[in-house]
Order: sequence, then C-alpha cells, then structure tokens
Amino acid sequence: MRQTSLSPDDFIYPLFVTHGKGIKREIPSMPGCYQESVDNAVWSAKEVHSLGIPAVMLFGIPEHKDELGSSAYDDHGVVQNAIREIKETVPELYVITDVCLCEYTSHGHCGIIEKGDLDNDRTIVTLALEAVSHSRAGTDMVAPSDMMDGRVTAIRSALDKEGFGEIPILSYAVKYASAFYGPFREAAKSAPQSGDRHSYQMDPANRYEALKEVALDIEEGADIVMIKPALSCLDIISDVKSTFNVPVAAYNVSGEYSMVKAAAKLGWIDEERVMVEILTSIKRAGADLIVTYFAKEAVKILNG
Repeated sequence: MRQTSLSPDDFIYPLFVTHGKGIKREIPSMPGCYQESVDNAVWSAKEVHSLGIPAVMLFGIPEHKDELGSSAYDDHGVVQNAIREIKETVPELYVITDVCLCEYTSHGHCGIIEKGDLDNDRTIVTLALEAVSHSRAGTDMVAPSDMMDGRVTAIRSALDKEGFGEIPILSYAVKYASAFYGPFREAAKSAPQSGDRHSYQMDPANRYEALKEVALDIEEGADIVMIKPALSCLDIISDVKSTFNVPVAAYNVSGEYSMVKAAAKLGWIDEERVMVEILTSIKRAGADLIVTYFAKEAVKILNG
C-alpha cells in the first residue's frame, strides 16, 4: 500500500570537474564529494552508470576566471572536455550541464557586472554562447541556473539557430536566495566576492512568485523546471507539480546534504534512514527528478 517509492531512475548525480590530471580532491564541507579532473570524472561517471543512475550534472571549475566568465563558452573548457570524454566512454549515461557564470567569473556572480550592478541582457547573451558550446561538445541537456530574466528564450533561440533544436532545457525556474548553498560555493569556488545574489534569486518568503517564474520559463521554452532548494521548498514543489503539466525536478542542495553528514558524524541521527526519508519526502511532494549528492548512497541501499 506504500504510495511513494524511490528508484535509481529518480536521481541525477552532480559532478564537479576541474582542470589538470589525476585530481580527486575531497570537498571538506561535503564528505564523499570531490573536485575531479576530467580523467577521474570519467571514472566517476562509469560508477554512476554501473549503479543504474541514469544521469549526471556537470559543474566546471576552470583554470582561469575573468570578469566576463569567458571560460564558460570555451570549446576546450573543463566541462566541454568532460562532456566529450564521458559520452565517448559511457555513451548511455545522460549528461546534463549547468549553464551559469558563477563558476567562471572572477567576482563570483552569476552574470556580468556593469558599474556595480548585474547586467541581465549582456549576461543572457553569454549564457546562450555557453549552452551552444556545451551542445557542440555533445551534452544531452542544458540546465540554466542563473535566474536571469529571458535566458530561456535566448538559449532556446541560440540552440535552434545553431542546429541543436533537439537539446532540451532544464530551467532552474524557482531558485531561492538560500542559505543552504554554502558548501556548494566551496565546492565550485563560486562564492560572490562582494554583495549577494538577492537581486536575481528569489526571496525565500515568496510562494506565489514561484508560480509566476515557472509560467514564464515554460512560455519561453523550458522542457523541465527545477525548484531549488528542495527540503525547505516541499510546498513549492507540490504547488508547481499540481499547477503545470511539465516534469518537475528538485535540487537536494549541498547544505541539506552536509547537515545530514555532520549530524551523522556526531552520532545524532541515523544517516541512512534520514537520507531516505528526505529523498522520499521530495518525491512525495511531486518531484519527478531529484538532483542529489546522496544518489550513489541511496541507490546502493535501494539495490540491497
């Protein structure tokens, strides 16, 4: 009579790809997660596929950063190289790529800064270049996570113009300015050098704004919509799932992962039970897909 059950098909596993060779550097605030050079990321992708997890999401840590985030659309950048190597080695694994500038800009913001303010229109041009570059490398799906206005239209138009009309868009339609992202910013080396991201990410207090943002992204051409973070937004996941007839993804973010790991290390909780309960609650709320750093551990439990 159980109404909600987890499956390996529910999960997307994030990978942090960095420059160099032979690198597998554990992220201190995210035990069990690593910054990996392309060669090691390929091995991780093979492990993910062997466990039955259908997809990975790639985040890049480039060697060089600048104010414009130009490494984001370098056809020989770390993410582009990782796409090619993973698709050649594990062609059955579905590769999704993060499309944002925060990992590539020297200031750590998700867009281009002009006179102290984020320039939305210049940023979406660069994001479109990044999405096209990922598609040339062979990505299966692009996932803009920047929260700029109009970026789905810009990316869809650019992909279609360059002959990538079949590449779907997983849009971070609802991304709150959350305190749960701290460990990720360490992992991706993407913390803002000044200010914060409240001008383009959403106020966590706003519920109905989420529906507006999702409606706009679907109208612009999003194929799947993402809610981030997941655990503190179960009501938003439910609202979006019941309102729109599109697949819904949720990001079980770094802070949610790290809290469980820290409490388990202190012996305060049963890590496996809490992990499964959290993931089940996200799916129960309505998520069709869950991006989670727990994916490998969860699947090992599900597989007995």
